[in-house]
Amino acid sequence: MRTLRLTIEYDGTRYSGWQEQTNAKSISGEIRRAAEEFFERPVEIGGAGRTDAGVHALEQVAHLRFPRWGSSPPRIRERLSNLAPREIVHGINDRLPSDINLLAVADTPPGFHARHDAISRSYLYRISTRRSAFEKRHVWWVRDRLQLPAMAEAAARLTGRHDFSAFCERDPRRDEQSTIVHIDSATIVRDDHLLLFRLVASHFLWKMVRRLTGSLVEVGRGNVTVEQFARLLDAPGEPNPLLPAKVTAPPSGLFLERIGYRS
Repeated sequence: MRTLRLTIEYDGTRYSGWQEQTNAKSISGEIRRAAEEFFERPVEIGGAGRTDAGVHALEQVAHLRFPRWGSSPPRIRERLSNLAPREIVHGINDRLPSDINLLAVADTPPGFHARHDAISRSYLYRISTRRSAFEKRHVWWVRDRLQLPAMAEAAARLTGRHDFSAFCERDPRRDEQSTIVHIDSATIVRDDHLLLFRLVASHFLWKMVRRLTGSLVEVGRGNVTVEQFARLLDAPGEPNPLLPAKVTAPPSGLFLERIGYRS
């Protein structure tokens, strides 16, 4: 059975998220529809990251398999076996909406699983410090003056192993899971009028990046001190100076940036 590794970019503004849902447009649903139309066979698709509604991706990774490969007529099996990756890219892209784009296709061992085999995920959040005529769907415009040094100091406290229960929400799509996450790196830097907040870890909790971003903005506004922010990592049961729903950053500025694998 041929297994393909897909690398995908998308603008998530119009979609309910990566995961297929009843009566809602999803990224994976659009890709599956386009792939089945091109291959003329049912396909199975699984992504490395379950981005939420309105969240974008610069480099999402997915696996694609043919669940009933053996039942295909010989002519179809021969065609599926001989299609070059470049043909597959063009064939699926021709059937996708303009805000979803297949960047690359590669053959991979049959056991490859986009989510289970991933060892790291990188998310990027883009905060705009000014109004923009072009970027509304891809940034969070914060009107207040933000103190970047305080935000950078708070972001640096995120590296290492912490309990992020103060910065997440229970995901109804999954069984109960630990709220302990090891952050490999956390930085926030200025690039012209943008503040770029980047997090790298093996996995993330539901709404974790958006709530961390919103909390960092509260630090930048001077409403929360760096020490108050840091205490929520080490003593999440203490009184919370942040209201999670209030400080959850909008999805518009969030991008799944990269998925890391061992090879």
